[in-house]
Amino acid sequence: MDKAYFREHFDQLQLKDTKSVLAGIRRDAFDTFNTLGVPTVKNEEWKYTRIGGLFNKNFQFSIDLAAHAISSKDIDGLRLPGFKEANELVFINGIFSLSLSDLRSPELVVLPLEEAATGEFKSIVSKNLGHSGHYLKDGINALNTAFLYGGAFICVRQDLVVDRPVYIYHIADARSANSFSQPRSLVHLDLHSSLDIVETFVTLGEQESFANHVIEIVVEKEAKLGYYKIQNDHVDASQVSTTHIRQIGKSYTNNVVVSLNGALIRNNLNVIFEAEHCESHLYGLYCLNGQTHVDNHTTVDNAMPHCFSNELYKGVMDGKSTGIFNGKIFVRKDAQKTNAYQSNKNILISDDASVNAKPQLEIFADDVKCSHGCTVGSLDDEALFYLRSRGVDLESARALLLQAYAVDILENIKPEPIRLYVEKLISQRLAKDFA
Repeated sequence: MDKAYFREHFDQLQLKDTKSVLAGIRRDAFDTFNTLGVPTVKNEEWKYTRIGGLFNKNFQFSIDLAAHAISSKDIDGLRLPGFKEANELVFINGIFSLSLSDLRSPELVVLPLEEAATGEFKSIVSKNLGHSGHYLKDGINALNTAFLYGGAFICVRQDLVVDRPVYIYHIADARSANSFSQPRSLVHLDLHSSLDIVETFVTLGEQESFANHVIEIVVEKEAKLGYYKIQNDHVDASQVSTTHIRQIGKSYTNNVVVSLNGALIRNNLNVIFEAEHCESHLYGLYCLNGQTHVDNHTTVDNAMPHCFSNELYKGVMDGKSTGIFNGKIFVRKDAQKTNAYQSNKNILISDDASVNAKPQLEIFADDVKCSHGCTVGSLDDEALFYLRSRGVDLESARALLLQAYAVDILENIKPEPIRLYVEKLISQRLAKDFA
């Protein structure tokens, strides 16, 4: 897939969607993509992740794939636990399908993004759509915006609490061809509102899939967000997944990313404090095997004073897998009284596994409390000896220690059915690895 390939499909999309108010946004983004191109390892932010190879493969463009090829029966086997008590949004090859979605909370507003951009929510869309481009100055983010089509707008109005979580299923149909999709969502939590979002990615079929995913979330004053992302796709599924959160009023967010399986995975998580007294928690767990490559990039931007952030990412690498953590904390000049903590811990099980970690602080204020740290090691030999001395075999002892290692991440997944589901996935992974 070279620039000529994208130009051809971009022109087709513009002709297909000439009346959309998003046409101008797409045009500007495509110009940016043409200028920046696909990032290489010469780009410091992509130093350890070679993504260019994905663009040399024969992927079928998402807007060419028929969404109607997926039925509700195909989705039944993919639903997350607790789905009957959740709002379910379905994306097929990156295109939001309202007909396959199931909205069970009257407090929740869900619209096609094109419709939201012209109606009641026009000002919200115009102010916030594309803000992630200010932080991710690369061709990948620009490419997603250049092909804005079939996205979703999710809104919780003022003073409303959505008790049922929102499950977002990103389904790639790779049964007959390699699938390339670019799902896009914009979420707005109004004053004093609350919402939990769970995103998961699934590929149907044995062909390869590549998802270039962006979700932008705006959190107003006294609003609460829980965001949970589960990545457990098959070994030929790759993705670049961006979560961009702006806390524009005093608010609270809790974010958990769990990466278990896939080919190449790049996660961008940006949290921007644009008001005083914001609070955010960022947790990540990557439990890898085979040749899975997971690259976690996080940014916490303290633009205002009196904000608090706590970040903990943990990794377990086995086989020939690779884990990468690059975390940045910015404390701007006027962001006095900032409390920001960042920690990355890694365990290497195999001699062939590797990890690269780069925690970073950039502080321009003088009255702050900030810390960061990183560890890379193996399982505790004394703990293994203790368990084995009490009759536990080596494989079971290793699995028990790794499960205990993951607990302080998993306990932050607030929807209980999802937490139990992820715990089961990890238990199955560990049982298989040490069988």
